Amino acid sequence: MNASELRGKDMTELEKELLALRREQFNLRMQQGGGQAPRPDQFAKVRKNIARIKTVMTEKLQAGN
Repeated sequence: MNASELRGKDMTELEKELLALRREQFNLRMQQGGGQAPRPDQFAKVRKNIARIKTVMTEKLQAGN
């Protein structure tokens, strides 16, 4: 997922994508806490994708004003 793909989506799609990534982040934390070791690189990927979505959402909100 890159920023140019995200800019083509509308706000509702971005919100759904953000919610899915937040759930994935939560599930990764629960797996880690439960003793299962998820791949460590997944934490960074999910976190960066969340940041990308939030950045694009902010850009869209500022462009609307």
